[in-house]
Amino acid sequence: MRVEEIFHQQPPPTGNPYLSDPVLPSLLRRLLPPSALNTIEPDLIRLGEDLVHVIRPLAPTIKEPTLTQYDAWGNRVDTLYVSDGWNTLKTFARKEGVMSIPYERKFQENSRIYQFAKVMLMNADCHVIMCPYAMTDGAARVIELSGSDKMKHEVLPRLISSDPAESYISGQWMTESSGGSDVSRTETVARPVTDQPNDLGPAYLLDGFKWFSSAAEGNMSVALARSESSTPGTGGLSLFLVPVRLPPFPTPLSNNILLHRLKDKFGTRAVPTAELSLNGTRAWRIGAPGAGVRQIAPVLNITRVHSSVSSVGALMRCLSLARAYAAVRTVDGGKLLTTVPIHMETLARVSVLYRALAHMLFGTIALLGKTECGVASKAEETRLRLLTPTMKAFAALHAVSAMEECMAALGGQGYMEETGIGRLIRDSLVEKIWEGTVEVLAHDLVRASRGQGVEEFCQWGQTIISSAPKKTPAIANLQQTLTELPAIFRKTLNPLLPRSILILFGHVASALFLLEHAVWSRSHDESKAETDMVVFERWVGGLGQILNDIKCLEEGVEERIRVNGLVVGGLVGGENMRTKL
Repeated sequence: MRVEEIFHQQPPPTGNPYLSDPVLPSLLRRLLPPSALNTIEPDLIRLGEDLVHVIRPLAPTIKEPTLTQYDAWGNRVDTLYVSDGWNTLKTFARKEGVMSIPYERKFQENSRIYQFAKVMLMNADCHVIMCPYAMTDGAARVIELSGSDKMKHEVLPRLISSDPAESYISGQWMTESSGGSDVSRTETVARPVTDQPNDLGPAYLLDGFKWFSSAAEGNMSVALARSESSTPGTGGLSLFLVPVRLPPFPTPLSNNILLHRLKDKFGTRAVPTAELSLNGTRAWRIGAPGAGVRQIAPVLNITRVHSSVSSVGALMRCLSLARAYAAVRTVDGGKLLTTVPIHMETLARVSVLYRALAHMLFGTIALLGKTECGVASKAEETRLRLLTPTMKAFAALHAVSAMEECMAALGGQGYMEETGIGRLIRDSLVEKIWEGTVEVLAHDLVRASRGQGVEEFCQWGQTIISSAPKKTPAIANLQQTLTELPAIFRKTLNPLLPRSILILFGHVASALFLLEHAVWSRSHDESKAETDMVVFERWVGGLGQILNDIKCLEEGVEERIRVNGLVVGGLVGGENMRTKL
């Protein structure tokens, strides 16, 4: 039998990713004023068409980068090659304004919503190109806030330019083998120099080794280094602008940077990530000496939002594929998967999660835009500090497992590389690690909660609950949990609880954003008003299990910690337990 004669599954329809999404159009109608929406929405529709017809076919041209360290004569050259497809994506994203939109601020505080709506739509088809742009976005923000006048005049315009010919890409060099996420153990040393012109600011020479340096093809980077040798920990760190491929440094070698190897990663393989050493590398300090961790905080806040968008955007694409496949795949003698209750139950569960993540994400983005434009209240600024680490961790924790469900929903076809789901899962797994694991971010949330932040968050939540026309059991459940939240946060001295508290806080926050949208949807006679309320009610139903998990961790803390070592593999207290048995 010839292959042409066998059954071939009808491909699922390829719809415009903006118009076919069940969340984003309605969400933007609520968040954006009509004047902004009338300009932004046509651009998102146009972008959706370009992604389907222009960008998606480029997938086979995206290749892994390569590094040539020596030429034919034994000279060290450290030449980094990226594929033509990768360069095409960089140019496409830059022209789409992913860097210019948030800094031109034509739509004031709504500019961030516009930017990240584009980024979320582009995420699945652009092969992690947003990783270097996330770094660049963070560098632009830190220079906007703390850079010297010359940095703001000469470097910032290139970081935020929409012209590929004049634009810069920036890396972010913090991770070292000694510390990982613990930057207090940074070993890179910065020495001030006085015999060279200051140029962009106070001049230094850096010596050290950066273990995980994303955007290795960039023009520059922001890096932490120890400038105050007498001050231990993070207090001795300063932040620096390091030229990589800026005049007069056209290659890494010309600024005494050596690319030792490209990282062999599980995912994000198109992104050139390097191990590199700094050997008397010229750099300019950003901000005050010894204030590096405080100066780099805006970079982390921006990149954590980008990380969240990557997780949710990848899930957006996987769910879109699963939904489209269910509408064409037949089973059991011709029944469409859309008529199989157990299949639709799974897709509905994933859809509820996607909606919760998307609403929480853009609620956080809206606060970021308001804060950057100086129109956020103190309570909103505090809420942003609570939500940023929570959103990043919560999305990373839940998105990949939901993407796996979407893969399984396509059967064997989902496991094939051609669908792209496998790549999206591999690429998204890094979000559980990049810019802090769930545990690291849980401790960030605990630090952000000190003071009256949680109480203010609960007051905001109560205003949303009060706006609902009637109190349903789901709303009462959420209100009760909100009442208990401050007391739960006071239990963070229990070393087992921060992760579970972050999960609870993420669930509560996303429930509030879902309720806010459901109330708006009903008051504006949206066609999906019933669906919006059902989604909220189903999401709130998951609170009980999270609260039970917290209660379990409150009992016998010291004994649980000791026995955990035994469960893992006899690491702690094994002899004592053996004696007891």
